[in-house]
Amino acid sequence: MPKTDYLNDPSAPAANSLVVAVAVVVRDDRGRVLLIRRSDNGLWALPGGAQDLGETVTGAATREVMEETGLDIKVVGISGIYSDPRHVIAYDDGEVRQEFSICLRGQPVAGSLRPSSESTEVQWVGVAELGSLPMHPSMKLRVQHGLEDGDPYID
Repeated sequence: MPKTDYLNDPSAPAANSLVVAVAVVVRDDRGRVLLIRRSDNGLWALPGGAQDLGETVTGAATREVMEETGLDIKVVGISGIYSDPRHVIAYDDGEVRQEFSICLRGQPVAGSLRPSSESTEVQWVGVAELGSLPMHPSMKLRVQHGLEDGDPYID
C-alpha cells in the first residue's frame, strides 16, 4: 500500500487514526545497522511495522524483522518512543496515521538476509554510509537515537 510521510508540513492531511508501530535498530558484531529499502516508497528504513492485536511489542518487533529481512533477532533494549503529531503518514486507502512508534534495539541470532514484499533490498550498512542513503528525516532520527548510548528518546 503506497504511503506518503508528512513532517512539519502545513498542507498535510489531518490524521484519522493512531496505530502502534515498532521499528528495530539491529546491529551486527561489526556495528553495522540492518536497513531495508521499502517497497512502498523506495526509501531506506529500519525494519518494522504495526503491532497486531494479541501481540506484545517485542513479538511485533521480532515478527516484523523476520518478515522484512529474513533474520531472527533478540530485543535487547529500547531506543525511543516517537509520537509527534506533526508527523502523519497518508495511505492511498484514505487512512492518515499520526505517528506512534516504539523503536527498539536488537541483535541478530539466526537467519539470512532476504527481501520480502515489503522490502526490495536488505543490507547491513556501516555507520559512515548512513548519510548517503535516501531516508525520511523521521527515520534518520530513529537511526541516530538507536546508535546513541544513554536514556531512550521520548517525544
